[in-house]
Amino acid sequence: MENEKWIISDSDHLGGKARVRGTRISVAFLLECLASGMSVAEIVDAYPTLAEDAVRGVLRELAHEKEAVAT
Repeated sequence: MENEKWIISDSDHLGGKARVRGTRISVAFLLECLASGMSVAEIVDAYPTLAEDAVRGVLRELAHEKEAVAT
């Protein structure tokens, strides 16, 4: 499941902005929640369409994306 793609975008949802697969929650919003101090558990509790593995999967994808850009 570590290679599963969690970040998707399409013109039919959120105007093409990156979002968490299976939800209408943007990646930017998810990052804002984390930056404001919310824990993953708090985010999952507040947004029932999100699963903990989805949040962690998005973060993992972003980390790998940044590593690829840096090399």
